[in-house]
Amino acid sequence: MMANNISGKKVAFLLTNGVEQAELTEPWKAVQEAGGQPVLVSPEEGQITAMKGDWEYGDTFTVDQQLSQAKADDFDAIVLPGGTLNADKMRLESEAVALVRAFAEAGKPISAICHAPWLLIEADLVKGRHMTSYASLESDLKNAGANWVDEEVVTDRGLTTSRNPGDLKAFCSKMLEEISEGQHSEV
Repeated sequence: MMANNISGKKVAFLLTNGVEQAELTEPWKAVQEAGGQPVLVSPEEGQITAMKGDWEYGDTFTVDQQLSQAKADDFDAIVLPGGTLNADKMRLESEAVALVRAFAEAGKPISAICHAPWLLIEADLVKGRHMTSYASLESDLKNAGANWVDEEVVTDRGLTTSRNPGDLKAFCSKMLEEISEGQHSEV
């Protein structure tokens, strides 16, 4: 997984309270081990609380940058961890929708796992895309025009998607590959 060196690359992790802990911590660790700089971006101030599944509280994590201050120009890629509560709240944040859209317009890699593709739907970035997600989002993605498949990780023009925490190894590997490739003509 660590064949892709992303030294010097700054990666935004966009999330809020209720994020699935493993979907934050495993990609974060992968970015660090590959030489990148992960930055926790959130609409919250101070700290956020993760979840383990949707029922058990996880650890707290310090917010590095307020969403209102985040700009796609300041980062090389963005990671959207899942978790039902996190993803549901983030898709309602107009600044989050605008930020993800800006990454796509700049051709910068976007990686989303589990329920995070809800934000991609809201940003109107899924039509005609080959994607996967948590199984309960299949209809949502298809209704928004995506070609949904049940695979552990799918990449389409710099947009990487994955199903759930069980797919994290494949997700992290593909995420790092896309970040190391850099900007794409269209995400």
